[in-house]
Amino acid sequence: MAKRIEQVNELIKRELSQIILREFGFPKNCLVTIVDVKTTPNFLSSKIYISVIPESRADEILRELNEQIYSIQQILNKRLKIRPTPKIIFLNPLE
Repeated sequence: MAKRIEQVNELIKRELSQIILREFGFPKNCLVTIVDVKTTPNFLSSKIYISVIPESRADEILRELNEQIYSIQQILNKRLKIRPTPKIIFLNPLE
C-alpha cells in the first residue's frame, strides 16, 4: 500500500505542477515550486507543500492558490484517473 501512496503523490505532484504552470499567471519575479505531496492512506486528502522564491511573497501566493483551490481541484479531478480523487490542501512547508 505504501508504494501506491508514493505513486499517487508523484502523480499529483506532476499534474499540479503542470496545472499551476499553465493555468495561473504568477508575477514574473516569483518562482513557485511544489516541494512535497503527502496523501492520506485512505486517499481522501493530500497536503501540497509549496515553496515560493522570494519568501516575502509566500503568503500572497499561498492565499492566491487557496482562493483558486476549487478550480484547481476541478482540473485535477478531470486529469487523474483514480477514485477517490484526494482533496488538495496547499501549505507552506516552513509553518
